[in-house]
Amino acid sequence: MAFDSLTEKLQSAFKKLRGKGKITEADIREGMREIKLALLEADVNFKVVKDFVAKVTERAVGAEVLESLTPGQQIVKIVHEELTALMGGSNAKINISPKPPTVIMMTGLQGAGKTTTAAKLGGLMKKQGKRPLLVACDVYRPAAALQLEVVGGKLGVPVFKIADSKSPVDISVAAIAHAQKNGNDLVIIDTAGRLHIDEALMAELIAIKSSVPVTETLLVVDAMTGQDAVSVAKSFNEQLALDGVILTKLDGDARGGAALSVRAVTEKPIKFIGTGEKLEDLEPFHPERMARRILGMGDMLTLIEKAEQTFDMKKAEELESKLRKQQFDLNDFLEQFEQMKNLGPLENVLGMLPGVNKKALAGAQLDEKKMGRVGAIIKSMTPKERRNPDIINSSRKRRIAAGSGTQVQDVNALLKQFEQMKVMFKQFGNMKKGGKGKMRFPFA
Repeated sequence: MAFDSLTEKLQSAFKKLRGKGKITEADIREGMREIKLALLEADVNFKVVKDFVAKVTERAVGAEVLESLTPGQQIVKIVHEELTALMGGSNAKINISPKPPTVIMMTGLQGAGKTTTAAKLGGLMKKQGKRPLLVACDVYRPAAALQLEVVGGKLGVPVFKIADSKSPVDISVAAIAHAQKNGNDLVIIDTAGRLHIDEALMAELIAIKSSVPVTETLLVVDAMTGQDAVSVAKSFNEQLALDGVILTKLDGDARGGAALSVRAVTEKPIKFIGTGEKLEDLEPFHPERMARRILGMGDMLTLIEKAEQTFDMKKAEELESKLRKQQFDLNDFLEQFEQMKNLGPLENVLGMLPGVNKKALAGAQLDEKKMGRVGAIIKSMTPKERRNPDIINSSRKRRIAAGSGTQVQDVNALLKQFEQMKVMFKQFGNMKKGGKGKMRFPFA
């Protein structure tokens, strides 16, 4: 995940500061030097780093820190606040047109993931009650329209295209008319990209924008490209007046500097981030939450939102009832396990928990394939065994292991895990969420 190396280096700097009962101005400046180096190594723009360190230092050498009983914690608090401000301060939402449809034009270079991101955005907005329409305006890249149709189909979002048209402007104009006729209140235009910025690309985008009532112009940027992402964002913004940025591939081995630089350089907000290859792996960008992730403080709010989207509320209510009546069995265990797998890679999920050491997680070798054996083992059991695991004796375990292609020790491990989760689910089943009711998913 992006920022892992930066997080490790920042935590090392903070550890030194926290270890001192009394902090001097010299201690602060040495800590700021380490933070500066960590940010530069993360590929953050040099001017952005310089300004950021100056602001943190100015606040840190004041009475706010030097006279504090917990100076190390005060510095962490200042860095968190300044990181949040650097990335925009608060979540920037999509502007919705008072007169439908809202038109979003997706722009970017080839390879940034623009077409897939357009579909992901359509799926996300659909969940929020919108009726999106995807528009295939990339008339140059082979099978671009087909790709949009495939991913749109998986998300249940319709795609508008004109097979023989070579004019993206004509397609865009026709798509708006189609949306108005068919009640689509959100139109997402997937435009063509190039390997690099050129006059033809910009002329085409400007022509589309002048021909249809574009509400939002969003730039899709590959976070893996580092400082190049900042240069691309700056060029697009100068010629198209962007309304926001979507950073993709933040799940990769990116150093993360683009996320910290794009907002500061362009003064345009990052509105969404791509966190994986699955079609649901697009999240609204929350600067405060990202700052917490970068500082290793966890991101419980995003984790809770992911869980709420993943878990079936009706089934969770049924589960809660079973827990109260002590009727939780292996069928329920399998169902909940499958839903938890849908949250994404376990390492990423655990990484959102406060205080979890990512380095330790890497050493733990979280084996997703091994986790996948759970379903095979349970499905090799008889309905009676799933309902009443206590009857599973040695001979039954051998049969189940043979039927699932596993070992008896795997079956034993699963049964032990089932008993542990049974206890955990019972503890968390009645947790309150924000005082508004029960937390309807078996997760905490």
